[in-house]
Amino acid sequence: MTTKASTTRKRSRTKGSTASKMNGKSTGLQVQNLTIGKVKPDPKQPRKTFNEMLLQQLSESIKKHGVLQPITVRKSGNEFIIVMGERRYRASKLAGKNTIPCIVRTYENNDVLEVQIIENLQRQDIEPTEEAEAIAYLSEKYAPTEIAKRLGRTDNFIRQRLKLAGLIEGFKHFVRNGEMTISLGVGVALFEPEEQQMMLETMGEDFNAHQINRMIKDQTYHLEKASFDVTDKKLIPKAGSCIECPFNAVNQGNLFGEGKMVCTKSACFEMKKSKSFLNLIEKSKKENILLIPEIRQYWADDENNQLTISQLEKNGLKVYLLDDVEIIENPNEPTIENIKTEYQHYELSDDELKRKLTEAIQDYEEGLEIYFSAQENGFVNGIVFHPETCRHKEVFVKIVEKSKSESTTHSAPLAERKMADCTPGEQIIKINEREIRKKHIENNKQFEEVVEMVRETKYIETKKTLSVDEMVAFSISLFENNVDYVSQQKYFSKFLGDTSKMTKVEMVENFKKKFKKEIFHKLIRYMLTKQVHFSESNHVNNLTNISFYNAMQGYYKSKIDGIEKEYAKKRDKREARLKERITVLEMKIQELND
Repeated sequence: MTTKASTTRKRSRTKGSTASKMNGKSTGLQVQNLTIGKVKPDPKQPRKTFNEMLLQQLSESIKKHGVLQPITVRKSGNEFIIVMGERRYRASKLAGKNTIPCIVRTYENNDVLEVQIIENLQRQDIEPTEEAEAIAYLSEKYAPTEIAKRLGRTDNFIRQRLKLAGLIEGFKHFVRNGEMTISLGVGVALFEPEEQQMMLETMGEDFNAHQINRMIKDQTYHLEKASFDVTDKKLIPKAGSCIECPFNAVNQGNLFGEGKMVCTKSACFEMKKSKSFLNLIEKSKKENILLIPEIRQYWADDENNQLTISQLEKNGLKVYLLDDVEIIENPNEPTIENIKTEYQHYELSDDELKRKLTEAIQDYEEGLEIYFSAQENGFVNGIVFHPETCRHKEVFVKIVEKSKSESTTHSAPLAERKMADCTPGEQIIKINEREIRKKHIENNKQFEEVVEMVRETKYIETKKTLSVDEMVAFSISLFENNVDYVSQQKYFSKFLGDTSKMTKVEMVENFKKKFKKEIFHKLIRYMLTKQVHFSESNHVNNLTNISFYNAMQGYYKSKIDGIEKEYAKKRDKREARLKERITVLEMKIQELND
């Protein structure tokens, strides 16, 4: 006869045995307190990093409460190798424990490593590059969708981590220490290891996110802006369609955002762009269509533009630049969304936006008339293309007829004459003018690059008090972009002082010297009066209006009270009349019911 306790033990053993069989990988689930000296970390364990501070905290907990969850080990000779729980093991050693609770399991083949990987990947504090390497190991056996299911992650997350696994060690270091974001790491990992190494060497020893972003931007291409049909499989037969291409980022896990198609193989993209340009030239010759590069006369001597012009000439085409032709494009029909985007920095009411749309539609209809009557007015079919991107559009073109007097070297404007037709003195003038233009373009690019760099930093989150330079910058920005001419003269006639003999840089320096916070406050107050909303917005349903109304109470409370009383009187009278009408109606309803 068996006792109740022994029956319970049998059931317990039977249950454990069944669980082991269902698992298919291990047998025996008894918890044993093993001597900690016999337990060893697995040298093949995928986890390499442990947070020392968190480890110390866990150690203190173990000192008080012990190890609450047993670790999992496997037998290896006279020792036990950790499968899961190395963090608890390390903390136990720090806590001075002599034994540690363990579940001893038997594993077959590579099952132990797979279990370790999956267990580690389910932690919340896993280091991203370790996570990426672990997922890459699993990808040798499972498809990304299967890995995603096992880990409870999205397919896109798994694909991004698989891409991150291809990052060279030099860049992984920056991801581990937190200098490099995961998304930037994925961006670098799009390139071959040799290209990554070149990027690393170009950057130098100190990590520079802006520089890396710029290198990625220079070597990737948004396929939505391609000059060729990205679905075309025959443009370069060996390359095939960009849609199915593995170098299209959208096929690697939406690395640049949901559905964004970005080419990461620059050589292939440039080859397709060149082939599409040659096809454009052939189309021009075959169909007798004028092919016009988007180049102005004053910029024709630029090296890249000269290359484009020479390509057209070598293919037997007469070259016409933008100065040589009139162009009529098919106008785009305006929508209210277009108008809202165009005037997004203006505080326009719904009625004002509708008026702008009406005006735009009138311009559009006039443009359509001009477009459809273009051929009757001597225009012919043409194609305008950008010399750098080769993006193009079909238009109507007419060559500008120049009179004899205009075509002579002495009467034609200097800007329109070729360098060879100019005197040495005029050539110097043209060279200097072009250099000024080049500097202007370079300054534009330099400024844009600085702005983009600042936007990528944490400048906006800076907790320091605004500096004088920042207040000066904001003041001038408000003045230039938000104060109309009449108000400039009315309220801010002395804002920049006497500027008649100053350069713009000197004007800013002069303003900074004379800058007072009162000027800054005056500009802010001016803007407060301009940025309130009317129409459906008022002082009880709009944040800007409510805040403005409250702020003005501090200056004009008695006047505002007077206005409020006038409106309250009108409202009370109206509500009284309404009440009377409702009473009469209620009485009629009562009579009908009786």
